[in-house]
Amino acid sequence: MAYMQYGRNALRKIITDTSLQSSDRMLNPLLYASQGLRYRKLEVILTTSIGKLGKAGETVKVAPGYFRNHLMPKLLAVPNIEKYAFLVREQRKIYQPEEEEKEVKVVKESKEDKMKEYEKAARRLDKSKLVLRSLINVDKFRSRATKDEPIELRSPVTKDDIIAEVERQLSVRIGPENLHLPSPLTTFGEFEVPLRLPKSIPLPEGKVQWTLDVKIRGKGK
Repeated sequence: MAYMQYGRNALRKIITDTSLQSSDRMLNPLLYASQGLRYRKLEVILTTSIGKLGKAGETVKVAPGYFRNHLMPKLLAVPNIEKYAFLVREQRKIYQPEEEEKEVKVVKESKEDKMKEYEKAARRLDKSKLVLRSLINVDKFRSRATKDEPIELRSPVTKDDIIAEVERQLSVRIGPENLHLPSPLTTFGEFEVPLRLPKSIPLPEGKVQWTLDVKIRGKGK
């Protein structure tokens, strides 16, 4: 147990001493680990051997909630990106255990935990504003009869565009069935797009449906 604690302390020291930007540090990206309505697992690097999950140094896939609630607080695993892979390599330079590390018992994520993840993702979608940038359809802009006419886009914003931006900007993965958009958005402006989420996710008090606020503005503005 002592050598396990020493190894994790060494990793903490490296994280503290490494000159990363504040947005790149250990905790910040994990708060936005892709969580959502279509359950997606994360790739992480184990710093400790964990039951049937894998051995120290291996790359495995785990549920976002399990990573955030159990692996991350104890530094039993780090995200599988180059910055954290570097930290693991540095840790192993500082401390090389002479014997096999004691295995950690895997704690399975319950249905209640998953439902909390889904509800949290739904509330993030409902409270956020998705901002997309697009080019103007110059020909139609010049031929407008009045300045009050909507400004048309060069390329319509499709359901797939919105789904991709939701994952990129809000770190929530949804599918086409979760978004009600009968036709693409063709003009600049703000839109309230209905969301079709499972009925098991409780709506906030006073709301009759989940929605996503989408704002389309010009590039360079």
